[in-house]
Amino acid sequence: MDLEDNIFKTYILNESKLISYGFVKDKDNYLYFKRIIDGNFEVKIIIDAFKKISGKIYDLEFEDEYTNFRVKNVTGKFALSVRDEYLNILMDIRDKCFEKRYFILNQSNRITNYIIKKYGVLPEFLWTKNPGFGVFRNRKSLKWFGVIMNIDMGKILLSKSLMTEVINVKVLDADKFIKKEGIYPAYHMNKKNWVTIILNDTLEDNEIINLIDMSYEFSNLKK
Repeated sequence: MDLEDNIFKTYILNESKLISYGFVKDKDNYLYFKRIIDGNFEVKIIIDAFKKISGKIYDLEFEDEYTNFRVKNVTGKFALSVRDEYLNILMDIRDKCFEKRYFILNQSNRITNYIIKKYGVLPEFLWTKNPGFGVFRNRKSLKWFGVIMNIDMGKILLSKSLMTEVINVKVLDADKFIKKEGIYPAYHMNKKNWVTIILNDTLEDNEIINLIDMSYEFSNLKK
C-alpha cells in the first residue's frame, strides 16, 4: 500500500477546505507545494479529480525527483528524515482537510460527523461478527440513540438484494414514519418505537438529522 493510501484510507476529503489550507486549483486537480530540508527539497501534493491523493519530492539542487524515501525498508538516516517530513505534511493535510471515515457510504459518514460534532460521541464497534455495525450511545444515560449497520437490503425489502448501510433510530409512533420512502420497520429492533433509514441519499441529510435528534432526546429519558 502506498504511503498516501495508508494515511488517507479511512478519511474523506472536505474539498471546501483545500484553498484556505494552501492548495491551488489547476484544471481538475488541486496542488500544494512546500519546501523541506532547509529549503533544498520541494514536496508537491496532488489531489486529482477522483479525490485520489499522491505526492512527489524534488531535489532542487539536482533538479530531479527524489524517490529513496519510498523504499519499503529504507534505513538511511537522510532518507528516513525526508520520509518523516513528508508523512508529517500528509497527516497535517489529513487532519485539516479531511474528515474521519468510519463507514462505507458518504451519507453514513456525513451523518456520523454530525453526531460526533453535536453530541461528542464516536461510534462503538461492539461485534466481531459484524465489524461494520457502529452504535451511538448517550454519554449520560448510556442508552443507544442510533446504530449504523451494513446489511443486505433483502433483509428489509424482500424484493431486493443489495448491500447498503442503514441507521436505526428511536421515534414516537414508528408507523407514521415508515410511510415515507427510505424509512422502513426497524431491522433487529423493536418495530413499535424504532425505524430503519437507508443511507443512500434517498432522504436528505437534514431529514435524517431531525430523526437522530429526536432519538437522542428519547435516550435522555429515564424510562
